[in-house]
Amino acid sequence: MDTPVLNPAHALRARQLQVVNLICLLLTFITQRNMANKKQVRLPTRKVILERQVVREELLHDLLEGGQCCDLIRTSENAFRRLCEILHTVGGLRRTQRMSVEEHVARFLHIVSNDLRTRFTSWMYRRSRSTTSRCFHRVLRSIIAIEGLYIQQPTCDVVPREIQESRRFYPFFKACIGAIDGTHVRVHMPNRDAPRYRGRKGYPTINVLAACTFDLKFTYVLTGWEGTASDSKIIKNAFTRDDKLLIPSGNLLNQCRYCLVDGGLPHTNKLMAPYRGVRYHLKKYSMRGPQNSKELFNLRHASLRNAIERAFGVLKRRFPIIRSTTKPFYSCETQSAIVLACCILHNFLLDEDRDINLEDEVMQEILNGPQEQDRCNSTETDEDNSRADQLRNSIANEMWANYLAHSNN
Repeated sequence: MDTPVLNPAHALRARQLQVVNLICLLLTFITQRNMANKKQVRLPTRKVILERQVVREELLHDLLEGGQCCDLIRTSENAFRRLCEILHTVGGLRRTQRMSVEEHVARFLHIVSNDLRTRFTSWMYRRSRSTTSRCFHRVLRSIIAIEGLYIQQPTCDVVPREIQESRRFYPFFKACIGAIDGTHVRVHMPNRDAPRYRGRKGYPTINVLAACTFDLKFTYVLTGWEGTASDSKIIKNAFTRDDKLLIPSGNLLNQCRYCLVDGGLPHTNKLMAPYRGVRYHLKKYSMRGPQNSKELFNLRHASLRNAIERAFGVLKRRFPIIRSTTKPFYSCETQSAIVLACCILHNFLLDEDRDINLEDEVMQEILNGPQEQDRCNSTETDEDNSRADQLRNSIANEMWANYLAHSNN
């Protein structure tokens, strides 16, 4: 008997059905395999859940009652409790179904005070990485929400106590309200954007501009500028942006208010820089006294201006997450927010848990550190700069006359 011959259309249809059957069998196999894998994932038993809860409770007890708070999260027990209260009542931080406000804050401080990775912090608290990440960002948002309480720009015509009580600074710097400088913080950037952020450090950084009072409190913080941006460009932006840097325009004892800056920023009515080309490193003056009015001015200018260097030093000692040179885990935007949050915590701790020993250590580092390069500032010659030069010269001359009079007595 002859075998029936299929026409081409029937043959094509048969092959298509075979392919469909194979695909269905493959999908069935994959589905069954995935179901088997899911069955192998063991959810924690009630006993394991309770054991993890005990670990967390013991950890928080050791922080608050065991005297380990300062060592582990760089703050005292009383300051920690006060911070939790403020973040809850003002910052809007709320406990979740399984996590207290105290655990939220402790985990955040563990990370920023020790530069810990999410993986390790999750293991410490026996939580998942996703839970730890959500916790971190909740606290970060809450801290930034209280910025207005702790970072406030000066508004009144009052001579700072650190100036008024020093014969070296008063009455010469009576109109000075603070110091301004910048620092670099390493960030994680995609390869396509890294060149814009890679400055003299050799790795991507953001430039952080900050102003502080002479008791080391930050009054203004601007983060996010690329590491390659010039200081003069950043300061111009700080004076013109919506959340701009404010220096009161009123006069105090016939002097306009101003801040002290180093040679990398322009010398203007509101920014008083040292004389260019004149030594002013503090360590050098310990070996030989100033020889003229400009040297004396630069010496006292540097002595007063190093408040911002000490503020940055204390900040980075307390919060190594912004001092570390290792590649950060967080995005550039998150790292910028972390810097601002650490500045807010810095001001909070100056009120609640000031560490004089730490400030003394930072001061010694500055005094024994390498001499700064004499950076070139702006050479603009407009009327404001002329008035700024006149003010600086008058202060230097008055200071020199007073210095000679007292050295001869």
